[in-house]
Amino acid sequence: MTGDVKLKEKDKEKEVVFEVKDLNLWYGNDHALKDINLAIKKNQVTAIIGPSGCGKSTFIKTLNRMIENIPSVKITGEINYQGKSIFDKSVRVEELRTRVGMVFQKPNPFPKSIFNNVVYGPRIHGIKDKQVLMEIAETSLRQAALWDEVKDRLNDNAYGLSGGQQQRLCIARCLAVQPDVILMDEPTSALDPIATYKIEELMESLKKDYTIAIVTHSMQQAARISDETAFFLMGELIEFDKTTEIFSNPKDQRTEDYITGRIG
Repeated sequence: MTGDVKLKEKDKEKEVVFEVKDLNLWYGNDHALKDINLAIKKNQVTAIIGPSGCGKSTFIKTLNRMIENIPSVKITGEINYQGKSIFDKSVRVEELRTRVGMVFQKPNPFPKSIFNNVVYGPRIHGIKDKQVLMEIAETSLRQAALWDEVKDRLNDNAYGLSGGQQQRLCIARCLAVQPDVILMDEPTSALDPIATYKIEELMESLKKDYTIAIVTHSMQQAARISDETAFFLMGELIEFDKTTEIFSNPKDQRTEDYITGRIG
């Protein structure tokens, strides 16, 4: 199996949220993603693994076009979201990024109260009614498994929360605008094991309502939380399959070498 992993017929039978075809990406002259083909399916956790510098974060940032904030980027190929090209001229980038939310490696709350962090997006979208905003805040914080910890301190500055709480707050802020997809770029790499466990537990509950794609440096985390796993190496997609298959019966020797620690 090569990096040119074509979509399998069985994948097409399931509800596909993102379909990526022959995706190539360059930073200037650096060919960072090479002929990527994969499908991300609804209400699943898709993990993206591979050594540092293999294109994991670059790939995930193409899905909501955040990568285009880098001036030297050139992209070819197709990315279809719910059957429509994200590069179509009728697609508004702001709307795409509302539907396809992002949680970053380090918690990045705004220097505002906990409440104002969560309702920041809804306010931008024109919601002003305080009762409605409070309902959104409570619902989002409950979904992010944070409500019980912060319900009596909603007016406190978000910077007073622990790192793990801040990351769950960022997830709540993402949920407040009712996305379809949540992209997570190594969301637990800056957290301790207890906070990491809470985020992983949260992902398991969130996938009932959302589609999740997560870049992770931890193969153990990918094995614990994901339904399907994509292994990237030097900008190529080497193998993409059910997580149980990737970790117990990899088809490509390079995948086996990576998960057994011989490379990476």
